[in-house]
Amino acid sequence: MHFANRLKQYYKTYTLMKEAIAILTGGGPAPGMNTVVGSVAKTFLQKGYRVIGLHEGYSGLFNPSPRMVDIDFPLADDIFNRGGSFLQMSRFKPSQNDFDKNFNLKFFKDNNVKLLVTVGGDDTASTANRIATFLKDNKYPVANIHVPKTIDNDLPLPGGMPTFGYQSAKDKGAVIARTVYMDARTSGNWFVLAAMGRSAGHLAFGIGSACHYPMIVIPEMFNRTTITVQKIVDLVISSIIKRKIMGMDYGAAIISEGVFHELSDEECRKSGVTFSYDDHGHPELGKVSKAHIFNEMLEKRIAELGIKVKSRPVEIGYEVRCQTPVAYDLVYCSQLGMGVYKLFEQGDTGCMVYVNQEGFVTPLYLKDLEDHFTHKIPPRLVNIACDKFQAVIDHILSYVTPDDYEAAKKYVANPEDFDFRKILNW
Repeated sequence: MHFANRLKQYYKTYTLMKEAIAILTGGGPAPGMNTVVGSVAKTFLQKGYRVIGLHEGYSGLFNPSPRMVDIDFPLADDIFNRGGSFLQMSRFKPSQNDFDKNFNLKFFKDNNVKLLVTVGGDDTASTANRIATFLKDNKYPVANIHVPKTIDNDLPLPGGMPTFGYQSAKDKGAVIARTVYMDARTSGNWFVLAAMGRSAGHLAFGIGSACHYPMIVIPEMFNRTTITVQKIVDLVISSIIKRKIMGMDYGAAIISEGVFHELSDEECRKSGVTFSYDDHGHPELGKVSKAHIFNEMLEKRIAELGIKVKSRPVEIGYEVRCQTPVAYDLVYCSQLGMGVYKLFEQGDTGCMVYVNQEGFVTPLYLKDLEDHFTHKIPPRLVNIACDKFQAVIDHILSYVTPDDYEAAKKYVANPEDFDFRKILNW
């Protein structure tokens, strides 16, 4: 028994003497979180490092007793291709008071941590930058490397590279959207889908174009007019009218939740939605069903117009965040995870890992992405001028044009009010 205790103490001392890295996941989940964590762990374990996983995001760094787990190779191998996040996530945003009074510097010292790896979106990256600055100011040599993720695909990575998780979320969303479209055709109904996308319409556009939806509405489309509830609804009605003219009594429209961000307070009140806000000041769109709201507004408008249409709401949100990663993200996230080690070995810190189309790994610094006045990272919007977008507008969507005015009078008295390009002032 005495020998066993001595062996246990020796193992503990040996473990603490080893150089370690700590890794945490912040914000909301995206497919590939575990792939990044597993790949980082496998790479550093094979180089002789101890790998510590921190639960509950950044809150673990401001807690005297953080929830932590040693990630060994079998655990890393078990989780790397799973959806969700083995490390529990959190949207915790530390205040200045947290930094002044609660930062657990002892965790880094006691565990001989040489690198903090953070996995998250722009908010997580901004907090990572604050932590790197704090550690530097306290003259404690801990590098910090961030791995950017979001299913919204709205981080402005160079060369049009997607953020990890987007391709898998789009794939799962398209599976749902295809099934819904088949239901529309089978039942002779319309469906109104709402897709995640806080600041940009990449996910809604990607899903809608993959499924040939007759109407896609994203905030970037309102580049020449003020966005209003009525314009959003009238775009859907434009598609309904056009499809009726074509002899098709069914269809589906997908709308990006990001349109709510562009609505004025008065317009939000018209929609009947009152938002609460998270720690980062963002409206908590996940607490309400945007599809239900859009569908309610659509039903009210078509009743006023006397158009006979049945519509149903479908939300595409939490269903896609913990999707099992598709092959694209499995490869991409593995490259990002292994890329963390390359940057660390080069001495890079206070940066994000970036892998370009050719597979080369380079550091990407927040200062190269952030707005010089606000110091925030501006979202990457859908480029509505590119051929990919314009081709969908011209050849996939169904909507009223001047050529349809005469036929459209069978359904509405003023067809020009539902002219797609007039609504958008294009």
